[in-house]
Amino acid sequence: MEHQEQSNHQWVRKPKVPVVMSTPENLQVLYEDNHLIAINKRPSDIVQNDATEDTSLGVVVAEYLRIKYEKPGDAFVGIVHRLDRPVSGVILFAKTSKALSRLTNMFRVREVQKTYWAVVKPAPTPSEGHIVNYLAKNQQLNKSFAFDQPGPKRKEAELKYRVMGATDQYTFVEVQPKSGRHHQIRVTLASLGSPIKGDIKYGSRRTNDNASIHLHARQIDFIHPVKREHMSIVAPPPNDVLWDEWVRLDQRV
Repeated sequence: MEHQEQSNHQWVRKPKVPVVMSTPENLQVLYEDNHLIAINKRPSDIVQNDATEDTSLGVVVAEYLRIKYEKPGDAFVGIVHRLDRPVSGVILFAKTSKALSRLTNMFRVREVQKTYWAVVKPAPTPSEGHIVNYLAKNQQLNKSFAFDQPGPKRKEAELKYRVMGATDQYTFVEVQPKSGRHHQIRVTLASLGSPIKGDIKYGSRRTNDNASIHLHARQIDFIHPVKREHMSIVAPPPNDVLWDEWVRLDQRV
């Protein structure tokens, strides 16, 4: 049975096993320069404060920078985009207000390409597709619902997916969202009848013991907001039997 508590009308999942959250000492830095820093987010990390009292990743990054550069005061850290708490992978933070403004606009006008890995069961049919649907968010449930047609309070969502491999029980799906809607990948895969492993909110039968779901922000591609160079940042997935199997299958690794 899932361990849960209710706070501020939202259900907060509790892990069944001890988990490691990011700290200034163990932060997984994928890239850093004077303008931005890319972190490999653990599935236990929260990007911003939520109903729990856990320290947010933004605060952890700021403290990491303060210690590293021996700053007398708080380091500037701008939140550019977000990942759901149970999701792992690459996430960008801005180190200057200029970078924050430019990166935020790049996400808004869809100039950033994100690639996700998802482990699902059963396999989606067809094995690849380009989906445009309309998502409505229920604030009270913190859940989105997918519809085929536009309607009141529904936002258009677009993504591409393709099956990359499989084990005896699970299927590996690569997803490239074109929009950034609430729970977009999770609800869209569930609407195909292929919920993400561990994601009981969207139809998975069981939770993962560490309260994660098997959705990983694998790669992000964009033009550097200041240097104007192409950037491609890749995040190793968490240590896990299924992720390890996917890495072995992935020809890019």
